[in-house]
Amino acid sequence: MNTIIRKVSNDDLTGLDSVIEEAAYILKAGGLVAFPTETVYGLGADSFNPKPVKKIYEVKGRPSDNPLIIHISERPQLGNLVSGISNEAEKLIENFWPGPLTLILKKASTVPFYVTGGLDTIAVRMPADNIARRLLSGSNIFIAAPSANSSGKPSPTRASHVEFDLGGKIDMIIDGGSCGIGVESTIVDLSTEVPCLLRPGGITLEMLRPVLGHIEVDKGIMGQPVKPKAPGMKYKHYSPDALVTIINGDIKNIVNGVNKQAEKCYSEGKKVGILATSQTQHSYDKNKYLVLIVGDRCDEAGIASNLFDSLRKFDFYNTDVVFAEGFSESGLGHAIMNRLKKASGYNIINV
Repeated sequence: MNTIIRKVSNDDLTGLDSVIEEAAYILKAGGLVAFPTETVYGLGADSFNPKPVKKIYEVKGRPSDNPLIIHISERPQLGNLVSGISNEAEKLIENFWPGPLTLILKKASTVPFYVTGGLDTIAVRMPADNIARRLLSGSNIFIAAPSANSSGKPSPTRASHVEFDLGGKIDMIIDGGSCGIGVESTIVDLSTEVPCLLRPGGITLEMLRPVLGHIEVDKGIMGQPVKPKAPGMKYKHYSPDALVTIINGDIKNIVNGVNKQAEKCYSEGKKVGILATSQTQHSYDKNKYLVLIVGDRCDEAGIASNLFDSLRKFDFYNTDVVFAEGFSESGLGHAIMNRLKKASGYNIINV
């Protein structure tokens, strides 16, 4: 298959109409289209057409029990997908839609189980990205869109990431440049009596609590194996080919711990990668190790935006092992550490 790539820009939407028209035609015909959102690139298919939805699972190598997120462009569309909208859902919609927040609600009887991973709940979000919104409204269909990557690999934040993983396997990629947030949407389960955070993201726990009051945190975030109620809850996810280890503690001990582990692996003949920050980059021997700077410790948003791109670069340079510095787990750091823990399979050294 020849994958069509069309480049557009959120800053200059000239020519977007023709690209949207082409992409909408492909989607309605049962094809797959990758498109940018404010979080990561999504792999879109018509939610109510079983053939392209099945193809999403096939081209990604995605487990069939891993539910998909359905994307909408307007608030009234939600009523066609769910059996009811709670007061908590209304509050979250009012405060955070459009934006990087996915809601888990009881599905309407018309929603097929093949798009919900066999669950009686449905995951829905309304993205804020202009290109994504135009595609959703222009195609006039409900688009199911997991991240546009091979299952288990770091999510794509650039069109080149999508092309590397899925080029030749899907019909079209809309190249809208780099994604701003860089980690997938926050997921909140509202199908239970007490709202529950299933996946941290750009809408942080600290932002959710004032709106909802009490909110629980799912055990899957802490690394305990669970049946996935939402995407990204499998035990290992977002991972490069290299073995990833997180070194966690205060910054001085982190640097000493990374250097100790890196030297041991280097002496064994392994190609070592280090995921460092602006503050620590000069603490590592760049003649021995591949040192990538994920961002400034004072800028969590920048780290989140760069995280998946950095993890993918370790594959490009064929590293054998990667040692990643740990971060605070408050605010956006909660999402950053969640992705790093998944990438490492919870292989963590506390120092």
